[in-house]
Amino acid sequence: MVNRQGFPENFLWGGAVAANQCEGAWNADGKGPSIADIEILPLTYSRQKVVGFSHTKEDIEFALNDHDGYYPRRKGIDFYHTYKEDIALFKEMGFKCFRTSFNWTRIYPHGDELLPNEKGLQFYDDLIDELLRNGIEPIMTLSHYEMPVHLVTEYNGWNDRRVIDCFVRYARTMLERYQDKVKYWIVFNQINCLGGWGEFGSLGMLEGAYEDWRSATYQAVHNQFTASAMVTKLAHELNSNLKIGMMLGDDALYPATCEPDNVFLNTQQNQMMIYFYSDVLMRGAYPRYALRYFEDHQIHFERSEEDLKLLKENPADFLSFSYYYSRVSDKKQPGVMVKNPTIKASIWGWGIDPLGLRNSLNLYWDRYGKPMFIAENGLGALDEISEDGKIHDQYRIDYLKAHIQAMKEAIKDGAEVFGYASWGPIDIISCSQGEMSKRYGYIYVDQDDRGNGSGRRIRKDSFYWYQQVIKTNGSEL
Repeated sequence: MVNRQGFPENFLWGGAVAANQCEGAWNADGKGPSIADIEILPLTYSRQKVVGFSHTKEDIEFALNDHDGYYPRRKGIDFYHTYKEDIALFKEMGFKCFRTSFNWTRIYPHGDELLPNEKGLQFYDDLIDELLRNGIEPIMTLSHYEMPVHLVTEYNGWNDRRVIDCFVRYARTMLERYQDKVKYWIVFNQINCLGGWGEFGSLGMLEGAYEDWRSATYQAVHNQFTASAMVTKLAHELNSNLKIGMMLGDDALYPATCEPDNVFLNTQQNQMMIYFYSDVLMRGAYPRYALRYFEDHQIHFERSEEDLKLLKENPADFLSFSYYYSRVSDKKQPGVMVKNPTIKASIWGWGIDPLGLRNSLNLYWDRYGKPMFIAENGLGALDEISEDGKIHDQYRIDYLKAHIQAMKEAIKDGAEVFGYASWGPIDIISCSQGEMSKRYGYIYVDQDDRGNGSGRRIRKDSFYWYQQVIKTNGSEL
């Protein structure tokens, strides 16, 4: 029996970003427009308004031709040009890994080309080589809300099986090129994060394009499942050393009360919001509770015997997930995830619950018994430069310290965790709000919500704290 008293040797400490939130250079060197490039920051923007993605063809056409509105991801933090300096800062902190994504539209601008864009590949050649030169393990995501707009407008997104072929062609290009440099791969970021903008941001589904929206959604999800299995199969055939992971957004839910109705409602919501996706991709089959759900709700979509065989034979090698907060399910508000009144929340209303991370790690380990990787975890906050020219973000240190301690306890409980990538090691464009002022990083970027600023990088107090955490392999928090 293994006695785990702390983080294992060679634990992968690091950070995570998405290409669409940091790179910028949205139309440079042959890159095509992605879904992320058409999310606008309104002129009347306020922090209370959550900015969604455009959902109709008319919205998309307007965005692509709009030269007056500000589209934050088109600029990002200019990581496309500053990656060497930024990676040097990651090395200074002691990073062992860095998770980012390939931007699909840098490689296949429209998504359905037969040959890749070599200039886009050259950027990732240089980026990955720079990480490796600095002793940092690249962990690469193939799809992180960077779907080509052309596949949305001309194919109706993931609802069309032809997109599977487009994606697998793209995945093959990346796997063949980087199989000797990248060991860990995540196919889809937060594959379960749907609802509202998710069906567009993740699945590329247009408003008004389907008579039966729910059936169309699950058809698109199934097509992503099938693509995941194909990519896993391809990777293992190319190189048996490659590790292919699936990723969840872990929006942990607790029952509002111990009333049996509330407890069972919570079970059902966790099943269809979270476990359904990992059960299919980790266990290789549709769970029976999901089949009943489809029957009860008259949800119909095509899944061939060949698809099901692919899923069965090609489960993911590891589970990765993001964890930020927990919420509550209540029979009095069915279908609505409410704030947990027993815990404090961030200024964006996200309940701060480090014990929930330990709980999730235990549940996933018991369910799947496969290695796990924390792909995102962090605190969005309004950082300010003090009179001394520094950023004193003790609130972020407190948040991360508590969550890393919870992860450590889960490892002691027996869960196998091989790495931790905190979200946004450098300030980037927020996914949910599209703003810069919601900051997560250890490194401050001098840039405001309108993209104004010098772009200068400043080390926050949390930079030096995380540096010590990594140096001591988590023994000093």
